[in-house]
Amino acid sequence: MRNPAFPAATVGSDAGAPVSTHGPIVAEGIQWPDDLQPLATLDGPAVLAAHAALQRRLSRYPKEYAKSCAFSAKGMEVIVGEERGMYFVRINPRPDKCGWAPGTVLAFDEFELYAVSPEGKVLARYPYMP
Repeated sequence: MRNPAFPAATVGSDAGAPVSTHGPIVAEGIQWPDDLQPLATLDGPAVLAAHAALQRRLSRYPKEYAKSCAFSAKGMEVIVGEERGMYFVRINPRPDKCGWAPGTVLAFDEFELYAVSPEGKVLARYPYMP
C-alpha cells in the first residue's frame, strides 16, 4: 500500500519501477515510513497505539462536531504499521460508514499519521498534514 503522504520523487526508472530521489523522511525526531505496511494482526501494543492515535485525532475536532457520526470513531478507518520499534497509525476519515455518499469530502477530510510508542504514547504527528 503506497502512502500518498509520502510520494516518491522520481527521475527515472529501474526495470519499470520508479527510482526514489529522496532519503528517509525525518521530522520531529522520527524517521517516517515511506510505505506504511499494515499489520495483519494487532497485538496489545498495536491496539494501544491505535487507540491513542484515534483519541488524539478526535480531540482535534471542534466540540460542536462531537455528536456527528462522521467525526466519531465510527466514521474513521485506522491502519497500523510497525517499524523500528514503534507503531505508525494512519487515520482516514470514512463518512461513508455513517451513511454519507461514497466520495463525500468533509471540512476535516485529510488523513493523519501518528508515531506511537508500544506503551500507547503519541510521540509525534506527521507535521506536513493539516
